[in-house]
Amino acid sequence: QVQLVESGGGLVQAGGSLRLSCAASGSIFSINAMGWYRQAPGKQRELVAAISRGGSTNYADSVKGRFTISRDNAKDTVYLQMNSLKPEDTAVYYCNVVPAYVLNYWGKGTLVTVSS
Repeated sequence: QVQLVESGGGLVQAGGSLRLSCAASGSIFSINAMGWYRQAPGKQRELVAAISRGGSTNYADSVKGRFTISRDNAKDTVYLQMNSLKPEDTAVYYCNVVPAYVLNYWGKGTLVTVSS
């Protein structure tokens, strides 16, 4: 059964840090690249960070140098360390496989709010 459970969001001041976690079903995690997506109010969902099964990473230009994606294959968990947060990072953050259309499923996400 497909399951993606995101956690770690919250309210933080600009310049602060948060670490997001995503527990994924083992069957998803072991065969796919994983990514963190976000959707800000009134905007389309976008991929901000991705990590391959082997650990290669890619980032959107807007978060490069500030966000770090990692995965723990033993725990079927993917993380997003977010530093130097900006108000424009405010969004609901989701994890999913990359590309997301492979699953046709989204978890509930976790809300990140960055105050100025």
